[in-house]
Amino acid sequence: MKVILFGATGMVGQGALRECLLDPEVERVLAVGRSASGQQHPKLVELVHANLHELEAVAASLKGYDACLFCLGVSSSGMTEEAYRRVTYDIALAAARTLVEKNAGMTFIFVSGAGTDGTEQSKTMWARVKGQTENAIAKLPFKESFMFRPGVIQPLHGIKSKTASYRVLYTLMWPVMPLLRVLLPKLVTTTERVGRAMLEVVKHGAPKQVLENSDINQIAIPLLR
Repeated sequence: MKVILFGATGMVGQGALRECLLDPEVERVLAVGRSASGQQHPKLVELVHANLHELEAVAASLKGYDACLFCLGVSSSGMTEEAYRRVTYDIALAAARTLVEKNAGMTFIFVSGAGTDGTEQSKTMWARVKGQTENAIAKLPFKESFMFRPGVIQPLHGIKSKTASYRVLYTLMWPVMPLLRVLLPKLVTTTERVGRAMLEVVKHGAPKQVLENSDINQIAIPLLR
């Protein structure tokens, strides 16, 4: 199985990359982003591309893959809806439209987040934009597409968030996170669980297209090493 990964330097993307490199069924990972992940592995190929809104120049390199894990995302804090939409909706759709043309049998997974509004009517800006993005991707003729909506994600295995405020929050919550994962499976997951669940869904599908935090945990927990 050959996988394209967008957002390998982010917290979720780091977790997805780790699981891809550990999985014996994944033979190749193409990490696409504005900067390199900094990792080296025989399976890993990096494609550094400055303008992720325009992928035509590198489209030939995106052909021949079975799955895309789209983990790229930013916090909406301090952003206008126009700016957030440009980073969230526009980049995701630029990638999805290019990939569906090059890989007719591809499975596409988009990571949004708990609280995303699929009706596109929410008064919360980020939830509305994420919902618009999910719906637009779902209309594209991929073999399958799935929307992942994780809640609070605990970073494991040395993975760290790029957002300073999140790093402080995770540090403060670290002592109680194992308990919260048990008590609140609908709200809390880990980078490992999200990564494992994405690969499992690529391989075997899922009973529904939109997977909430509890669904992610239910898929991933039996697979953890």
